[in-house]
Amino acid sequence: MRGTRRALLLLLFMFAVALPVQAQITDVTFGGKIEQLLQENDDLDGAIASISVRDATTGKLLYDHLGDLRLRPASNLKLVTAAAALEVLGEDYVFSTELFKDGERFWKLIIGNVYIKGKGDPSLVNDDFNELAAQLRERGVSYIHGDLVADDTWYDDVRYSIDLPWSDETAPYGGQVSALTASASNEEDVGTVTVEVRPGKELGEKATVTLCPKNNYVSIKNQTNTVDSGHAEPLTVERIHGTNTVVISGEVAITSDGDTATIAIWEPTGFALDLFKHALQEQGIRWRGDLRFGETPDGTDVLYSHVSKPLAEQLVPFLKHSFNGYGEMFIKEIGRISKGEGSWDAGIDVVEEVLIRFGVDPKTVVIRDGSGISHVNLIPANELTNLLYAIQDQSWYPTFLNALPVAGASDKEIGGTLSKRMNDLASQGNVRAKTGTISTVSSLSGYVTTKSGDELIFSIILNNLTNGSKAKAIEDKIATILANA
Repeated sequence: MRGTRRALLLLLFMFAVALPVQAQITDVTFGGKIEQLLQENDDLDGAIASISVRDATTGKLLYDHLGDLRLRPASNLKLVTAAAALEVLGEDYVFSTELFKDGERFWKLIIGNVYIKGKGDPSLVNDDFNELAAQLRERGVSYIHGDLVADDTWYDDVRYSIDLPWSDETAPYGGQVSALTASASNEEDVGTVTVEVRPGKELGEKATVTLCPKNNYVSIKNQTNTVDSGHAEPLTVERIHGTNTVVISGEVAITSDGDTATIAIWEPTGFALDLFKHALQEQGIRWRGDLRFGETPDGTDVLYSHVSKPLAEQLVPFLKHSFNGYGEMFIKEIGRISKGEGSWDAGIDVVEEVLIRFGVDPKTVVIRDGSGISHVNLIPANELTNLLYAIQDQSWYPTFLNALPVAGASDKEIGGTLSKRMNDLASQGNVRAKTGTISTVSSLSGYVTTKSGDELIFSIILNNLTNGSKAKAIEDKIATILANA
């Protein structure tokens, strides 16, 4: 009987040893503090936290809290997209926007159609269309007898990634994806327009509404009223689904500066064509014909080619300001260059091939887009830190690191989405990391220099949250703990 009890106790002990350990702590100077923070924080009740910390020099896993658990990464997926874009396209890669003609040139007259072909530049703004038109003017063109044709066939015609929520359709981070697109400004994501609402000159007048950039593509329904400086009914700016009609309602106090809203437009190819048409008019180039979409025929003559800033510079707004549209266009460009198909499916296939190259097990991840907006994307924190460790040997790594937000850097072109976070002396400038936020999800992954001068790689992925702002505070505390190590 006693021998049976011993055998049973031994069996129970072996079973307990075999159970998965929630966290592996090999550095008590920060591991224990993180564990204590997680256990004592009520804001994580019912949520899931996956955390991974590695030695940046050796890649050794120093701390692991559910690090192999697949979770939704939100915009931390942009780290994967950026690494794949640099590996496949290269940091010097540029995007072009080209002008063609299919007719004859007689002195200042083009008899035939003029095509504007987009090849995936996510950074096009109104000034670039002005440059295209000015280059035609410099080449002596003053009249076009033919159609203006927008060619976006460099990519497929699928405008939204598969899991984009319908409620994000008009949000500036939810713009449609086209190979020919335009942004409201260099400070906004692709396929957007900014609506400026200012008070009227007199009480009772409608507010003054201005579009930036100016265009005829978006129409405004102004249902506003200018009121006294007391309580004003909040303004709402909404685009009607399937149209470019924007309805503005509410009140503006006459003493106020008004308000500004950026919205995603419907069908960005047409928006780009409208901006090009206006640019031609500004340059005094007249045309007679229609505006339409179409594919540039073979054998057409190149009139001019606008070249974007290199990918190295494009990654700065992508990672520091977390522009979703950039990520989706990078994915399609990767597919176009590697597989001859500018689609999400082709691009994601290439990304998975790149992950294998860097030692990430593709069976552990689910990738559905290039921005992280999908709630179906999945990646373990341990795999993300593994990727961040492996890419340090690449020649383009300094470009990647430079594009990451810097904690506590007040200049938004440096700090990005971390410019107002972790301002304490221990972590200011020592944390370079990508933020991530979608409903019920928050994440922070990147690199940290500790007080002792060591370099660490970390990933914090929090899911099933009810309060995202409190989750950010938890991330900051963990990053600060690492910085103080």
